[in-house]
Amino acid sequence: MMGWFLPATALVLLLNLAVGMIRVYRGPTPADRMLAALLFGTTTVAVLLVLAEWMALPALRDVALLFVMLAAIISVAFAGLPTTDEERR
Repeated sequence: MMGWFLPATALVLLLNLAVGMIRVYRGPTPADRMLAALLFGTTTVAVLLVLAEWMALPALRDVALLFVMLAAIISVAFAGLPTTDEERR
């Protein structure tokens, strides 16, 4: 009965990634693009966790943890970047 739920969830998350690509392409500011990249990281972790459960591959949980650590480092690095007068407007 619930055999369709995990694949459907993974598909919805992958569609979310596809829509996020539009924001990366059209993002008017670097901050918009960075937020979309963080969305990719979060969604990728969710997809990996769903696939780990669906396919019974616990190693995918380790890969998801790696993506979480990388996203945290990238967001801290981006927040520490100096801004120019043009970006403040």
